[in-house]
Amino acid sequence: MRTDERLHRTAERPTTRALPRMSRTRVWLFVLTLAVYVAIVVGVLTTSKLVTLDWQVMLWRPYKQWPQIHAFLDYFVVLGQRGPTAVMVLAWLGWRSWRHRTLHPLLVLGTSLLLLNITVGAVKYGLGRLGPHYATTVGSAEMFAGGDIFPSGHTANAVVTWGVLAYLATTQRARRLGSVISALLALGVGATTVYLGTHWVSDVLLGWAAGLLILLALPWFEPWMARAETWIVSAWARVRARSSRRAAAVAPVPAPALVTPRVVEEGDQGRETVGAAQAGASPAPPHPSPHVAGRPVAGAVRGERTAPFAPAGSRRPPAERSARSAPPLMHQQVRGRGLTG
Repeated sequence: MRTDERLHRTAERPTTRALPRMSRTRVWLFVLTLAVYVAIVVGVLTTSKLVTLDWQVMLWRPYKQWPQIHAFLDYFVVLGQRGPTAVMVLAWLGWRSWRHRTLHPLLVLGTSLLLLNITVGAVKYGLGRLGPHYATTVGSAEMFAGGDIFPSGHTANAVVTWGVLAYLATTQRARRLGSVISALLALGVGATTVYLGTHWVSDVLLGWAAGLLILLALPWFEPWMARAETWIVSAWARVRARSSRRAAAVAPVPAPALVTPRVVEEGDQGRETVGAAQAGASPAPPHPSPHVAGRPVAGAVRGERTAPFAPAGSRRPPAERSARSAPPLMHQQVRGRGLTG
């Protein structure tokens, strides 16, 4: 079954899916995470001990302490890049949307990535912090220097992208398992960026908080996503209906069937002429040949030369049959006279 047919059926089928709601526990977790987010930003802006920890870890250079895992972590950190992770998760959620005849998984992914780009991108370019490889002054927070490293985009993206799979789980067991797996991936990606020296510790902490805030706030956007799904399905149904009417309007009218004229072969024409002469009738005019002097006669049909039709009924004219049946009758009369004489 094609995708457009499934979407058309979705428009006709009433939606019975219960939308996730913002529970009291979720609200408290959101408020607590927001408080942690603000505390990290304030600690970096005031050059607190958090900035001192950043410099200590950077000067320790973890990638030199364990060089044997450097090659593996170079590939592992890809699980936090926005492009590859979005493609992988989009493929899975696209299949789910097609199978369950709903656009909700795709809308959740799109909404979460949009919120991630707006919130994380605004803070990144607003604070302008430089990364460890571009730091200029030891002990400085390196804020408002034209950088784009705070918070960590890899970490926040890992939290949101893999956390969406747990958010969309259909059973409680799958949701718990998905939450554990997504949390481990997010922790691993954040620690890997610190190991590679591309982020400060405070960048990773703020990235975890930023991604968790987006996941906790998703139920607030569920009514908007439901309206968007209804509008998209209705618009698609209108487009299909308009296309169907246009196709029916321009449909070609079938041409009338051509009637092939009856054609008499030359042998049949000669027999008809001889039969007419024996019966004493005037011979029928000969049928015009489709070719005269090497040129086709107007009105001749190509099928007359390739597939002539046999004449209907008997090939022997009625006059010829009556002429040939006369001699036996005369012979019987002569024989009768001989017997009587």
